Amino acid sequence: MKKDYYDVLEVSKDASQEEIKKAYRKKALKYHPDRNVGDAQAEQKFKEAAEAYNALGDPQKRRKYDRFGHSAFSESSVHDFDLQDIMSQFSDRFGSSFGFGSSSGAKSTSYKGEDLRIKLKLNLEDVINGVEKSIKIKKRVLSPQASFGRCRACNGRGYVSRLTNTFIGQVQTQTTCGQCNGVGRSLVKNIPNADRYGRVLKEVTLQINIPPGSTHETAVKISGKGNDGIMDGPAGDIIVVIDEQPHPSLVRQGNNLHHDLYISVPEAILGTQKEIDLVGGKKVRVKIESGTQSGSMLRVRGKGVPESGFFGTTGDMLIHINVWTPKNLDRQHREYFQHVLGDPNFQPNPSRSDKSFFEKIKGMFG
Repeated sequence: MKKDYYDVLEVSKDASQEEIKKAYRKKALKYHPDRNVGDAQAEQKFKEAAEAYNALGDPQKRRKYDRFGHSAFSESSVHDFDLQDIMSQFSDRFGSSFGFGSSSGAKSTSYKGEDLRIKLKLNLEDVINGVEKSIKIKKRVLSPQASFGRCRACNGRGYVSRLTNTFIGQVQTQTTCGQCNGVGRSLVKNIPNADRYGRVLKEVTLQINIPPGSTHETAVKISGKGNDGIMDGPAGDIIVVIDEQPHPSLVRQGNNLHHDLYISVPEAILGTQKEIDLVGGKKVRVKIESGTQSGSMLRVRGKGVPESGFFGTTGDMLIHINVWTPKNLDRQHREYFQHVLGDPNFQPNPSRSDKSFFEKIKGMFG
């Protein structure tokens, strides 16, 4: 005949849920198999406590038990559970700081290799057209001399245990093995210049394809080219961060390119044509209309930076006109401008299309 669950946990029938939880914890710690190795009676009491808490620890199940007793549940009780499952549940409920509930056998753990992060300098031409770069990096690769066996420090468990005295008695705690870092295996023999996982630094050359339209600080991931994995784990990745270098005459803003074009006073009055240098040695010719004002802007469509992606569009080139005023004039030129100083044609008479500086700023910021 099964024992009353309240008697198993040594609590009253009106005990709170917190009191039931504390009682189960106390029983489980006392009779835990890791503390009572080879003691069948302690193992039985550990199972009984788990069965009792399984029923009383859940308020809904507890109400059924209070009303119908053991008949409230089917025959599939905790006795049908695997002991390791019960130990695992105990660790899930109360944490792993006691070192209980873990498999006592050796484990074999693998980890992904570390990612490597590098900066790649690109000029504007590389960004616009895309580029393939050959780079050299140092990464950790598994030495061909490396061979592994069970870690002697932890016997392959990946952790080491110790007993400490607390107010509730002796408690077993576990910490990650410092020799194998929790892997459970270690090098059979030392390898010169290798880390604890048998990896050595090696310089390798990689080909990196940078697509058109990359931006400053864009991160391009190259999968599986980082440090070799640990204990047959997958290799890490390489994160390439784009470091876009400034252009001597073009300023990038998003996908658009900006260029400052200086023209003389006669060119602004009479009009002219100018060639603007693009990246890669190309040029674009623009027409300056007569009467062009300083601060005007010309837009050349499709001469900017392509947007990354298959369906991306290409930005424009924005040419900002600056009328350059000479500071040093000879006598003949000075007399000429003094002659036309009062001419109505040389008096400022802006039209509505000639926006002031403040109107342009207002337009830029909505």
